[in-house]
Amino acid sequence: MGPVPGNEDDEVPGAPVLRQTVALDGEGGSIAEARHLTAAFLARAQTDLGLPVSARALGMAQLVVSELVTNARKYAPGPVLMELRIAEAMVDVVVWDSDPVLPVARAANPDRVGQHGLEIVKAVADSFEVQREPVGKRITARIALRDVPGGDLVDRPLT
Repeated sequence: MGPVPGNEDDEVPGAPVLRQTVALDGEGGSIAEARHLTAAFLARAQTDLGLPVSARALGMAQLVVSELVTNARKYAPGPVLMELRIAEAMVDVVVWDSDPVLPVARAANPDRVGQHGLEIVKAVADSFEVQREPVGKRITARIALRDVPGGDLVDRPLT
């Protein structure tokens, strides 16, 4: 599914200016597909809207997508919905799955192999939210498009 631009008549502060939602089938290639869609989405934000997107933002968004989609595939039966939206110089990565159990980050343990995904997402996201839905749950991680002042901004297309 292609991007759905925000409605210009609704000039609401914080309203998304670019949005894309995709259903991922839960097959093995869905994680790579989600990462590629994220890179293409941020490239559109940069080229179509002229928004600066740092290399860090691109990398962190792809990392968050990988972790959230991996968890959804691992713990929830059925399809996964991923929504990307840009609002207020931030990218929201939203992943919905059918499992109503809310995730809980485990205590940091360098000896534990695996199961660090939620810890990683919470560490790199500017904000993190989990909502129970009538069916399943929705997880939203928000990442700044720009780095702190003096950070490395990408001045070339991301693709």
